[in-house]
Formats: sequence, C-alpha cells, structure tokens
Amino acid sequence: MASPARTPSALLARLVAADPGRPRITVYDDTDGPTRGERVELSARVLANWVAKAGNLLQDELDAGPGTVVRLDLPPHWRTLYWAFAAWSVGACVEVADDGAEPSGPVDVVVTDDPTRAGGVEHVVVVTLAALARRAVVDLPPGALDEAHDLATHGDVLTPWDEPDPADPALRTGDGETAFGDLVPDEARTGRIHTATTSSAELLRLALAVWAADGSLVLTRGTPQPDALAARLASEGVTDQA
Repeated sequence: MASPARTPSALLARLVAADPGRPRITVYDDTDGPTRGERVELSARVLANWVAKAGNLLQDELDAGPGTVVRLDLPPHWRTLYWAFAAWSVGACVEVADDGAEPSGPVDVVVTDDPTRAGGVEHVVVVTLAALARRAVVDLPPGALDEAHDLATHGDVLTPWDEPDPADPALRTGDGETAFGDLVPDEARTGRIHTATTSSAELLRLALAVWAADGSLVLTRGTPQPDALAARLASEGVTDQA
C-alpha cells in the first residue's frame, strides 16, 4: 500500500482539513474561444467535491482502479487537475497527452475535450471545458460518457475500492513514469504561485508541489495584455512565478 501521507488523496484531504474555503486554484482564461474571459476559482472543499464525483464515475462506470491507465487528453485547466486527482484517488495511473503525443503504452480510459483524438479506446469521457456547461458541445461517439451531464449523478464522497502500491505507476509522461511513492514531492513550492504553462504534465507536478506546501495556484490560459496580467497578479496576491 502507498504510505497514507504520500498520496495525492491524502494531500487533498490535508488541504480540506487545513482550510476548506481557501482558494487553491484560480484560472483566468485568455484563450480564443468560448471560454475566453472566464475566471474560475476552486477552494479545497470544492476541488475535493469534483474529485469525488469524477472518482466515483471512474469506479462505478469504468471499473477503474490500480492497474488502470487513464489518459488525460486535456489542456492545462482546472478540470485537468480534478480528473488527475480522481484517477490517483482510485489508484489509477494518469497519462498526460501533451501536444497530442501518442500513448506510450496501453490505455484503458481517455478523458478528452475532443473525442476524435480518443484513438479507438473503448472507454471515453468527453469533457466540455466551459465552466457552466450542462451538455457536451461536440458529437459523442457511441458509448462515450458526457462529463457535463453524467458527473452530477455521482456521489460527493469517494471510497476507493483499493489502494495503490507505492511502486505502482502514478504518472506517465514523455519523460517516463513516476510511482505513487514518488509523486508528492519532498521539495515543495510555498506561496501563491502563478503559471502560464502550456503543459498539463507541468501543471500537475506544480500543483502537487504547491499544495504539498499548503500553497495555492493562479493559472493563466492564453495570452493576456501585459498591463492586465500585472494588475491580475497584484490583485491575486501572487508571490512567485513558475
């Protein structure tokens, strides 16, 4: 079994216990598209609620657990964070599909905002990035789950069926695999950290490092005007950049 103090689920539980209402991830969307102009902020409690619902969907609908590989074909986004923590909470391995990279091994579940990139995987969850989405805005392939519609039907409390071993793979990227026992870093990033990363793998690693130090994240998607960005970072109390 993975050490309880060293798992992402335990890390999230500590954030909820420490201050459930404190913002842990704030996302500004400056991309060209339907989500432009969104500002979404998740407290530890709200993040944990999303993680529980997504984790229950993975277990109840797709039988995910230790040994399952969940490919996240999503951009750096607040939804990417809760899907990663949901997969880790049920003991599954997360593979990140940065820049449309091909899978480095067998994949059991694909979570994507574009089902045409699912690559023939049987189990597909289609994510709509817009904050207030209630239905998918793209055509669903046969058998695919519509996260915007289906996630609400799942419970707010997650009880994993099984726990991963510390040596089990937890994160698979183009740089290789990271085991559950090594996923939460010893060297953490303190403060209110801003990032404009275009890599979902980098966002996941940064979130683990920042939250391990009881910190919080501000993510900018797209390219804002320099003056607007400076004002934003000041208003958010950003202490460092990543």
